[in-house]
Amino acid sequence: MKIFFFAFSWIFLSTGVILISVAGIQFYLQGITWRDFLGNPSEAVRASIAGNIGGQNQTEISTFLEIQDARAQLVTNFLARYNSPLKPHEEYGKLFVEIADEQEMDFRLLPAIAMQESNLCKVTPPGSYNCLGLGVHAKGTWEFASYAENFRAAANVLKTNYIDKGLVTPEQIMRKYTPSSNGSWAVSVNQWMAEMRFDDRGAGRSAKQDADLLEFVAPN
Repeated sequence: MKIFFFAFSWIFLSTGVILISVAGIQFYLQGITWRDFLGNPSEAVRASIAGNIGGQNQTEISTFLEIQDARAQLVTNFLARYNSPLKPHEEYGKLFVEIADEQEMDFRLLPAIAMQESNLCKVTPPGSYNCLGLGVHAKGTWEFASYAENFRAAANVLKTNYIDKGLVTPEQIMRKYTPSSNGSWAVSVNQWMAEMRFDDRGAGRSAKQDADLLEFVAPN
């Protein structure tokens, strides 16, 4: 009986060691560490998003997003970094992601444009809640009842009149959204989008590129 017990225990322990070793190898090959599970979950997703510059690792990103959607945290950090009046920052971080999902657009686009147009809502026409320069012209300025109303209206305009018409990068959008720009508008928007991607101000300046506004849109 003792021989049977020890034999069974040896088989059980050996199987466990093999399974743990295989899992460890897979984690190593995929660049996953235990910090991804024991530390801040947004760090794991942030690293996965940052590593997808060339359109690679889409499966990895999807898997991590199913575990912990860090997009809202990336936007929240961006708002907090520049002390935006959009407070609580966490609520607006979630709102930007919610609107982006509704309109099937990049979650970074609205906050990036808001940063370019109004320093994240610090400088807007009085009483307008217009952070994105929407309908601002010599004849008057569009006004909204709240920031949320402004963001939803802007997202709808960008989706319907730009993205759905094939304008899917900041450079392409600029030519219609602000045709008088000398190119600096798109450069800045791409910088803010890169900063949110890497959650790092320096990386925003050094790693910016003309963003694909459909990159983080879930396939239908």
